Amino acid sequence: MESVQKQYTVLCIVGARPNFMKIAPIMRAMASSSVISPVLLHTGQHYDAEMKHSFFDQLHIPEPDIDLEVGSGSHAEQTAEIMKRFEPVLDELRPAAILVVGDVNSTIACALVAVKKSIAVVHVEAGLRSGDRAMPEEINRVLTDQISDLLFTTEADAIENLTAEGIPPERVHFVGNVMIDTLLYNRERATPAQQVLKSIGDEVSSGYGLLTLHRPSNVDDPAVLKRLLEVLVKLSKRLPLVFPVHPRTRQRITNMGFDSLLENSAISLLPPLGYLQMLGLMGDATVVLTDSGGIQEETTALGVPCITLRENTERPITLTQGTNVLAGTDVAAIESAFNDVLEHGGRKGNVPELWDGNAAVRITQIIEAFLEERAVGHN
Repeated sequence: MESVQKQYTVLCIVGARPNFMKIAPIMRAMASSSVISPVLLHTGQHYDAEMKHSFFDQLHIPEPDIDLEVGSGSHAEQTAEIMKRFEPVLDELRPAAILVVGDVNSTIACALVAVKKSIAVVHVEAGLRSGDRAMPEEINRVLTDQISDLLFTTEADAIENLTAEGIPPERVHFVGNVMIDTLLYNRERATPAQQVLKSIGDEVSSGYGLLTLHRPSNVDDPAVLKRLLEVLVKLSKRLPLVFPVHPRTRQRITNMGFDSLLENSAISLLPPLGYLQMLGLMGDATVVLTDSGGIQEETTALGVPCITLRENTERPITLTQGTNVLAGTDVAAIESAFNDVLEHGGRKGNVPELWDGNAAVRITQIIEAFLEERAVGHN
């Protein structure tokens, strides 16, 4: 029996910050598998020493077995460079499957290389759609789903999207949300909010809102960014806002001359934070204002009101079942949603089906069965 142990290599791909939260529970589940040997590859799409410590170390992810060290670049440059560096890895390793998560450039780049080499592609977080083809992530989602052999969805609506796009139903499995696996696993380990905020002062001791802002549609257009900052400064007079600032967002604010808008406001700027620090801040926040897809899901799981500063979302379940309100960048809509939180507590949501902390276990079990069946078919 010993000869059949760990007989299938599955190459798990991470490339950008959101991927780490999704891959952590999958690596844990696969490490407990009797037949799957997981190998972790980091494309280096987003990488720095601080992120390494805050994500790999905090989330208990092992050091990557392979690092492509691709770095930044345009969408075309980055995607092409990942493909060039990834192909020799596949030729050497010849895994039974690759597993990709989410919708970043690493996801579509690695999936394209693998499928052309007849290596099975597994896509975690499949079927999410914003309906906005102007978003590069939307293109990555649609194309990755089309070439994947196994598609794991976080919600029932995603299955409808895949069906409408002609994906055979036998490839699709509703397993729940690995982001929530990570949240529940780390909830007790989260850094207390007041520990994170102690450097700010007493003004946040009686409650605060948490703000994140990084989408190009929000921070690259001076008119949009100015409008958002002005309304956020106004809101902060009613409830102090804590703003861990993405480096790109900070650069845009400075380059566009908007630093003065934030002076003498009740918006406290923080450097980028690790996962456990953000989890602590989210859990204790009165409200979260964000343009992040993952944070929309996490606030729903935590029962914290969320106001999404985007015109659309690929996570509609957070609107229909969760605590999320889609306000866009319209000042009146943002103020209305904010007032509802302060005056009535905001939207009361429920935790969606299968957001129970066991999605990664279900994923691993289905991959095991798929690889066994595939091996029999190839014999």
